[in-house]
Amino acid sequence: MFNKRFMQFIGSMFALLAVPALALADEAPKINSGDTAWMLTSTALVLMMTVPGLALFYAGMVRSKNALSVLMQCFAITGLITVLWYLYGYSMAFDTTGMAKGVTNLYSFVGGFSKAMLSGLTKGSLVGGIPESVFITFQMTFAIITPALIVGAFAERMKFSAMLIFMTLWVTVVYFPICHMAWSGDGALYWDWGVLDFAGGTVVHINAGIAGLVAALVLGKRKGYPRTPMPPHNLTYTVIGASLLWVGWFGFNAGSAVAASGDAGMAMLVTQIATGTAALAWMFAEWIAHGKPSVLGIASGAVAGLVAITPASGTVAPFGALMIGIAAGVICFLAATKLKRAIGYDDSLDVFGVHAIGGIVGAILTGVFGIKAGGGFADGASIASQVWIQTKGVLVTVIWCGVASFILLKIVGALVGLRVSEEQEEEGLDIVEHDEKAYNIS
Repeated sequence: MFNKRFMQFIGSMFALLAVPALALADEAPKINSGDTAWMLTSTALVLMMTVPGLALFYAGMVRSKNALSVLMQCFAITGLITVLWYLYGYSMAFDTTGMAKGVTNLYSFVGGFSKAMLSGLTKGSLVGGIPESVFITFQMTFAIITPALIVGAFAERMKFSAMLIFMTLWVTVVYFPICHMAWSGDGALYWDWGVLDFAGGTVVHINAGIAGLVAALVLGKRKGYPRTPMPPHNLTYTVIGASLLWVGWFGFNAGSAVAASGDAGMAMLVTQIATGTAALAWMFAEWIAHGKPSVLGIASGAVAGLVAITPASGTVAPFGALMIGIAAGVICFLAATKLKRAIGYDDSLDVFGVHAIGGIVGAILTGVFGIKAGGGFADGASIASQVWIQTKGVLVTVIWCGVASFILLKIVGALVGLRVSEEQEEEGLDIVEHDEKAYNIS
């Protein structure tokens, strides 16, 4: 009798112990406050990269009569993409419901519209351990800065109305699909092929750089280029902008871990190493080539390093970051100077030379320096095979973006015209497009 009661007692104790475990198993996923705090911070940092970072970086490099026009373009793009992201951009980039329905081919390239106007979003919606609202806003800041980067290629000559129409079409046809292919969880670039792009080498920088080159070629050169000197009007603005980009980029790269984790910490470290190295590499390359190092050169080198480490920041070790920084600084310097002069295109602020070339360098070297342990290479690929996978990703992005950008520019040109007149260009876009001056001297 005693033994029977004793066994019943023991059984009841196990049952009581099991209740909390069962309750925990049934609980809904909870917000991780540490991860959420980091992602809120990262989102603010990335938005700072466009306004004021990129806006000041570009505004300082143009002539004073066009400074406000560049600031206005960056600011307007920030508002425009915010609205488009809410209406349908987030859905096109991250809706994966088509996979559940078996529509695999289409949904490898672009999402659907089940999340249009953020349908289904609540305060309790989670992505991993963070609110989906935070994830949406974080990704929105990436969508904002990408078209804003293109502004530097056609600065001082594109109509403001044409810019707004082109950017609306471009993010819809180019950015949202490439973003889906790389980051959605079912896209062709990563999930089908194994292309590694941790924070946007292809999605952001190659995309923007190729679109910038196409825009520069379609619009043609600025009046007087290259015979007439067109020096930056305020390098102080440019250095301040570059500094804000440098600081904000920690949100860009380390934030792409979507957690306050070891991956975020390593991404931050390798970002700093690559950036500092690239800044020095560009400086010394320019010093050797031209006899003196310039402030514009070291700032441009830092941005080149930031661009190149972006796709690799989740998979490379510090030594790999150092090598990527050296390569980015030297190769982007050559692209922005010698290649630009050899081909003769007028990319006003070297968007192609820094962002497309830097993005390509970083994307390919991700295949060289990525770390297998911890998921560096997809499916245990060798260095040679991963380099080929990375190269395929670059080629798809270049072709998709290049062809689509050309067609869209031609459409916009037919609708409203792309360029201001020569007389208006001479007067400056600040007055012509916005009836304002950066400096009012009485």
